[in-house]
Amino acid sequence: MARHTIRDTIERAAPRPEPTTVPARPLALSLVLSLRPSQWTKNLIIFLPLMLALRLTDPHSVARALAAFAIFCALSGAVYLLNDIVDREADRNHPLKRTRPIASGAVPVRAALTTAIVLGIAALAAGFWLRPLFAGFGAAYLALLVLYSGPLKHIVIIDVLTIAIGFVLRAAAGAVAINVEISQWLLILTILLALFLALSKRRHELVLLADGAMSHRPILQEYSPYLLDQMISVVTASTILAYAFYTVSPETIDKLHTDRLALTLPFPLYGIFRYLYLVHQKSGGGSPAEMLLTDRPLLICVAVWAIFMAVIIYAPRLLTLHGLFGQ
Repeated sequence: MARHTIRDTIERAAPRPEPTTVPARPLALSLVLSLRPSQWTKNLIIFLPLMLALRLTDPHSVARALAAFAIFCALSGAVYLLNDIVDREADRNHPLKRTRPIASGAVPVRAALTTAIVLGIAALAAGFWLRPLFAGFGAAYLALLVLYSGPLKHIVIIDVLTIAIGFVLRAAAGAVAINVEISQWLLILTILLALFLALSKRRHELVLLADGAMSHRPILQEYSPYLLDQMISVVTASTILAYAFYTVSPETIDKLHTDRLALTLPFPLYGIFRYLYLVHQKSGGGSPAEMLLTDRPLLICVAVWAIFMAVIIYAPRLLTLHGLFGQ
């Protein structure tokens, strides 16, 4: 039944669609939509070092993390603009992406390019003000994703690894912004989870577009649903094991002063399995950020996980402080 639905979707979106009719909007609004604010949830990983370094109660560190988040949202927006400029012809053959402002012609290429350059320069300048090393990570992220928009997206396996490394740079930048040591566990978990999402997205595109997949994204000819399923299986198992080892690691217990993080393991288990369910049974996975915002069970899982982590890590410290001040 699912295959029939996908086939019907592809047939309704002809391989060479006629110009797409999009709602008339002011240019400024179309530019903002081209920055893909819904995708900025990916930058929330910047706050993980803040939580795991026990700095959530430090206003100065929180302010610096918020500034880092805003800077990476600007950098992400610049990258999305550049990517949409490069991919505008291919996006016009995609049943969903053809309505994007640049692909549909709502935003002129020159306006998009100018906005991307201004955003990138302004974000790097703000990053340098925050901390020069942070600006270095921001520049590395920007350069890597610009290369991805060019040659790297056409190299099998390297394409998904590039996306994953982009997430690692975000996490590392979050640690640098508040001047704490970068956790090796955090980097491992980040690259594994990012690979899981990137491979799931490739599978979604390959199945959704079927015979038209190659015209939209040529690299998809190097993949097959079976190969991607094998890769996803490896990364899924590795992610869960890495998280489990992290929660019981002596280093983690010593740093966070708790041995109860293992109690949070059901949340990543459910979250990953729920995501696989959406990919395989509901033909989801095209946009991980949108799935997080629109799938209520997944959103609740992430929110409750974050609350549990915060309570387990910070409750003993708050009780200790309360006891000290109470005396």
